[in-house]
Amino acid sequence: MKLYYSPGACSQAPHILMHEIGLDHDAAKVNLRSKTLDDGRSYVSINPKGVVPALELDDGEVLTENAIILQYLGDRAGTDEFLPPVGDIRRYRVLEWINFITTELHKGFTPLFKPSATDEIKQFSRDHLAERLNYVEGKLGSGPFLMGENLGIPDVYLFVITGWAEKLFGLDKWPNLKAFRERMLERPAVRHVLRFEGLLEKESAE
Repeated sequence: MKLYYSPGACSQAPHILMHEIGLDHDAAKVNLRSKTLDDGRSYVSINPKGVVPALELDDGEVLTENAIILQYLGDRAGTDEFLPPVGDIRRYRVLEWINFITTELHKGFTPLFKPSATDEIKQFSRDHLAERLNYVEGKLGSGPFLMGENLGIPDVYLFVITGWAEKLFGLDKWPNLKAFRERMLERPAVRHVLRFEGLLEKESAE
């Protein structure tokens, strides 16, 4: 398998998950501005949407959309710790969180990354996100994870979201989310991916 990623983008979630699960894979960096790979090839030829992540399977099939890729990887973890089997209500609780993070949190950040967005639109987005983060804060509680004691696929996605929130407006209003992020930062898989993506400046990549 090959994961197409951009440092700090939502592709960081499946990147971490693959290391948590222990799935062998390659990773190819995408320049989202030029839509090219490091070797100069067009990324659009791989994913016509021009966004990350994309997951190229061993048979040449390419999956896109973060929520789908996370589910695919969860099904291949070899354990139901990450994604319970079809028919188990716990599976649908996991997917409920993935859907919420995708639609209510992830997309809410879009205007904050757009230089062309007006101050009014950006303030609306911050207010919207604050309400949604309040909800997650309450549900997460002391955790340690969204689904309880074991890390699941929503947690790697939420980790990315907390990184964006920390960068753009801070997490001081959400102490549970702040503590969650700190716990995640202690995980070897998380630290490995951050080093690989060049986001831990004081540590060299392995």
